[in-house]
Amino acid sequence: MSDERNSLISKFNGLSFGAELGLGTWLSGYPHKLVLDRLEKIKTQPISKVQLNQLLVLSKIASISDGFFRYYWCTIPNHPYDVTTVGDFDPEWIKGNDQVIVSSDHLYWGLYRLFVDGLLFYGSVKAAFLSLRSLSFEEISTFFQFKRFDTAAIVARGPSLPLNQISRDDRYLISEMACKTFGELPETQDTALRSLEAAWEKHSTSGGQEIQFKALLKKYVVDPSTEEQLLLSYDEVSEEMISSKGEIKSKFDVVTKKFLDARTKATENTEYYLSMVNDLDIYVATSMRTRKNFRDMADATEKIFSHKLLAPLHLRYFDPTLSAAKGHEDKGIIECLMVKCAKVLVYCEGEKESYGKDAEAAMALSLGKPVIFFCDHGKKTNFYRDVHPLARLIDFRTGVAVGAIVSDDPDQVSELLYRIFNNEMRYRIEHHSTRPGFLKLIEELTGSVVRLQTNDPLITKTFWNNYHNRKSEGFTSLAAGKEAEMLPL
Repeated sequence: MSDERNSLISKFNGLSFGAELGLGTWLSGYPHKLVLDRLEKIKTQPISKVQLNQLLVLSKIASISDGFFRYYWCTIPNHPYDVTTVGDFDPEWIKGNDQVIVSSDHLYWGLYRLFVDGLLFYGSVKAAFLSLRSLSFEEISTFFQFKRFDTAAIVARGPSLPLNQISRDDRYLISEMACKTFGELPETQDTALRSLEAAWEKHSTSGGQEIQFKALLKKYVVDPSTEEQLLLSYDEVSEEMISSKGEIKSKFDVVTKKFLDARTKATENTEYYLSMVNDLDIYVATSMRTRKNFRDMADATEKIFSHKLLAPLHLRYFDPTLSAAKGHEDKGIIECLMVKCAKVLVYCEGEKESYGKDAEAAMALSLGKPVIFFCDHGKKTNFYRDVHPLARLIDFRTGVAVGAIVSDDPDQVSELLYRIFNNEMRYRIEHHSTRPGFLKLIEELTGSVVRLQTNDPLITKTFWNNYHNRKSEGFTSLAAGKEAEMLPL
């Protein structure tokens, strides 16, 4: 085989999957001789749609429509990602009215896009090809138009009503733990104060002198079940010294006043969030157990969402350091609604794992939403990217395997959000290092696996045969394919 033919086969070897004849091995392995003969002449004799169909049929592959040919090789469509970043795109390919493929790079560009689309929206390249190959240009354009964010409409909304601002140092007081301590009812606060005063009585009666507030709590008030709650609630005065019962009351009043002010603002902010939930762009999931957690989270959200790239979009995002509910049951309902309505979820790593934020990330991935894992300072970046069980889940509507994007750089998170909402994401396809035909779709900025296609035939057949077959009489199907496409996003 000539060097030119070897080069041609090598170029397209990355666009193969499994051992299945047809599109899966079209130009890799042992292509049809007549196909190679024709492709070697492509620079001087461009390939038309009719000729491409002949080459496909010779390779035991189904033919394609005029609209499919035009969409993938003759236009730069408004697509869910920037198609000009795929391969070595050359704008000269689509100049003029000639509907032809002019080079092997041009052929590769269209095929690569099909592979990306298959992994992104269908769960397999074969499924994408079978679904799209016979459609008109308008039908294909309409399908992908619904996968795009309407950036112009997002920008046109302008800013929302401003939220109540709460000092970073006081945001810990909106936590559920602080609410358990102080409550919003006078009797709850009276109980908390009496508990502190009783602790002072015990301390002074036993001959104790001046004592640090935190030491008084640990010695007489807290037990293993309440230690984390009370130390967080009284963090404002925990390092201060106490020498009388009157000082207990004075310091308690300071913290209680700040608590009531912060909580009032936070509950009003929740009403603001509910008022714009239909337009919510981003839900931020996190867990905060210390005052420092609240400060760090406030700093992170400020840095990410104040980035100059995002300013023109006026994105509506849920800031967990500014919101509180009247009870944890209400909080759960509200946050589930926001996850469902938000277009993107940002998962912020905490010092400890949390069922709540993990569940929220799982819900978003299972709804097929873009999910970004932000791992502060890179402590667990590789763990979240390669090991964490939430890194790979299934979009329940379509059956597509989805993965989270992982970053430890807040500026990178801002860049990712900009790309997502401007339909400018960039992807590359990789093969598994030890399993030929196992495809991974990689988000280029972070190297995260956002989609995959297994090469295991038993898993593939079993999965799709059963996923398409999950129907209940009288209910809208949640199966993949056409039924899923009719479900509201």
